[in-house]
Amino acid sequence: MIIAIDGPAASGKGTIARRLAAHFGLPYLDTGSLYRAVGRAVMDRGESLTDPAAAEAAARALALGDIDENRLRGKEMGEAASLVAAVPQVRAALVAAQRAFAHDLKGAVLDGRDIGTVICPDADVKIFVTASPEARAQRRTLELQGRGEAVDYADVLADIRKRDARDAARDVAPLVAAADAETLDTTQLDIAAAFAAALAIVEGALTRR
Repeated sequence: MIIAIDGPAASGKGTIARRLAAHFGLPYLDTGSLYRAVGRAVMDRGESLTDPAAAEAAARALALGDIDENRLRGKEMGEAASLVAAVPQVRAALVAAQRAFAHDLKGAVLDGRDIGTVICPDADVKIFVTASPEARAQRRTLELQGRGEAVDYADVLADIRKRDARDAARDVAPLVAAADAETLDTTQLDIAAAFAAALAIVEGALTRR
């Protein structure tokens, strides 16, 4: 069984995806971490995040087992991921790795921005997780403050709106719900309620198979 979870930043898709993976005993991949890792590699080399050649080279050299999540956190890395993800060559380089992970015999849960539309258009279940920009900014602000970062809600909200616009407007694999995805709005939901709603969507899809 392949479960595709898509949605914008801070919508709750990662938490939902991890909980679904644990519930069903499936491997989980945060595909956003791949793009953050590419951005990290470009930055470590002192190259520009807007240099397509540098981003492509970093993507082709990336190994899933070498990703260090501890170096991929924070607002800076989210922005870096959004920038390199807009490079078509980067997305092309990472597609094969994501598809190979998804089509493991056990199945998988993947979250990102183009799982249901590009990576796994044949996924058994597709969920598009969303929330208002204001709710997402509030969540991200609290998350970053919890890590000890000095952030301002207004700045975070502006960043989220800018990233949403960039992700939706890019030429390759823009952020959009798959035609056959179920939309889950988490604006008014806490983690437990959001997971329960997602689980109901998955179980309903399995019943209909």
